[in-house]
Amino acid sequence: MKIYKLTSGILIESGEKYYLLENYGWDDFINDDSLYQKIRSLLQQKEPIETGLTMLQNGLQAPIGSQEIWASGVTYFNSKLARQEESEAAGGGDFYARVYVAERPELFFKSTPHRCVGSGEKVRIRKDSTWNVPEPELTLLLTSSGKIVGYTIGNDMSSRSIEGENPLYLPQAKTYDGCAALGPCIYVSESPFPTESEIHLLINRDGEAVFEGKTSLAQMKRSLEELVGWLFRELSFPHGCFLMTGTGIVPTKDFTLESGDEIRISIDKIGTLTNWVSY
Repeated sequence: MKIYKLTSGILIESGEKYYLLENYGWDDFINDDSLYQKIRSLLQQKEPIETGLTMLQNGLQAPIGSQEIWASGVTYFNSKLARQEESEAAGGGDFYARVYVAERPELFFKSTPHRCVGSGEKVRIRKDSTWNVPEPELTLLLTSSGKIVGYTIGNDMSSRSIEGENPLYLPQAKTYDGCAALGPCIYVSESPFPTESEIHLLINRDGEAVFEGKTSLAQMKRSLEELVGWLFRELSFPHGCFLMTGTGIVPTKDFTLESGDEIRISIDKIGTLTNWVSY
C-alpha cells in the first residue's frame, strides 16, 4: 500500500484503487507502530474514489509533517571511495575509510520539514558550492518508538566541494534551504523491504540524459535495523522521524548539477521522486 499526503487529506493506494481519508492529522496518522494494520482496517470501511489520480496530480505534497530528517553516511562501498577521493587533499580521506568498518555508523542531522520539498518541486544547490550532486537513498519512516513502518525515496542533496574542503563543513554541505526531497509516497508493507530492490538515478539536462546509475540495497554494508538502533540510542522523536540510509550511486568528479536539471530517482515498489534543480 502507498500513502500520499495531499492538500485535501490522506490518499491511500491499494490494489490500483484509491481511498481518501479526511479528518486525520498527518503526524498522528503515520506515527503508529501498527500503521499497516490500521490502514487495512480503515479500507474495509471505505469505498474507493474515482478521482484519485486527479487528486495526485493537483494536490501532492511531501510526505512529512513535524518529523525531522536524519541521514546515514558511508553505508555503501562506492560512497566510501567517493568521500575518500573528495577529501583527500584536505587530509580527511582516512576518516571515511575508518567509519566504513567501524562499529558506530556515521549519522547526521539532515533537514527540518520546511527545508524539504516533495516530488515535482525544486531542490536547490548552494551558490557558494562548485560541485553539487543528488544522493538517491531509500528512506525509512520511523515511529517515536523506533519501529520501521514505511519506506519512501529520499534525495540527500550534497555540496561535495564544501564537504571535500574540510569534513567539519559537513553541516553546511548537507543542510540548507531546499536540501532534501521526499516522496512521492510512503510505501507500507506487512513484510520488510526486499533487499534485492534496486535504486535508479537519472539526471536530464535540456531533455537529454547526462547521468544514469543504479545500485541494489543488497550492496549496503549495514542493516536498516542497525542504523535505526544507533539513531535512537540517545535521541527521542515525539512525531517519529525519517532516516535516509545512504547512497550507492555517486556521479564522477567531472559531473556537477546545473540549475534546470531534472532529477529522477526510482526505487522498486515505491515509485519515482522527480525534482528540478534551482539556485
